[in-house]
Amino acid sequence: MLATEVVGSGEPIAFLHARVADRRMWSRQMHDIGAGHQAIAYDRRGFGETVAEAEDHSAVEDLIAVLQSVSGGSPAILVACSQGGGIALDAALRYPSYVRGLVLIAPNVTGAPKMIHAARIEDLVARLAAAEARMDIEEAIAIRTTLWLDGPFQPEGRVMGEARTLFDEMNFVALGLPSAGTNTDAPIAYGRLGELSVPTLVACGDLDLAGIQERSRYVAANVARGMFHQISGTAHLPSLERPQEVTSVIADFINQWC
Repeated sequence: MLATEVVGSGEPIAFLHARVADRRMWSRQMHDIGAGHQAIAYDRRGFGETVAEAEDHSAVEDLIAVLQSVSGGSPAILVACSQGGGIALDAALRYPSYVRGLVLIAPNVTGAPKMIHAARIEDLVARLAAAEARMDIEEAIAIRTTLWLDGPFQPEGRVMGEARTLFDEMNFVALGLPSAGTNTDAPIAYGRLGELSVPTLVACGDLDLAGIQERSRYVAANVARGMFHQISGTAHLPSLERPQEVTSVIADFINQWC
């Protein structure tokens, strides 16, 4: 069962979390957006409070099931970060009647070419994979923090306080959960971005990986109604670093396209 949170009523706005987070990464946005809309967030399999068997599954079908359950399948604006962005793009292509707008922050794009990183980044990625494989949760969280919270070329501890505490908590939970099985969704989005006709805002922090910034701009430029917004002074998770600014960006988009 997918742990789902709903705040408010009205037009549905669904939030999809990153791979290094759970639905709590959107807590501030859920509270504010839910004041005038139906804000929906859920933990995917293998994250947060969701309890799931290890089985083949479709992350897109899981999203559609949440939308059907909560809002009866009414078209939603999808707000998504990182891996959640890839799911949102795939859902918009496979189930266009369920999606009326996209706000994508540093989105993954299924089917995209493999990124080429600087040597330092490649080393961190390899060390992270090894730490996760041997279930070294402390080491894995430390590397995830460098890559995705502080930013890989930023001073250690650049992001502190509530954001860092929550990041640690979300990753400690996810890394301690058993495998949820394999996502069987076909990687379709990269070659079909031009088919997307819904309004799409793509945002990215200027301290994020260079390849992710480039990919974010590529998505904005290749969907039919794309816009790009840079969030200065943030890395991969602006909703934790600059919650009010991110809420304002989302709210402006909703007000324009609802």
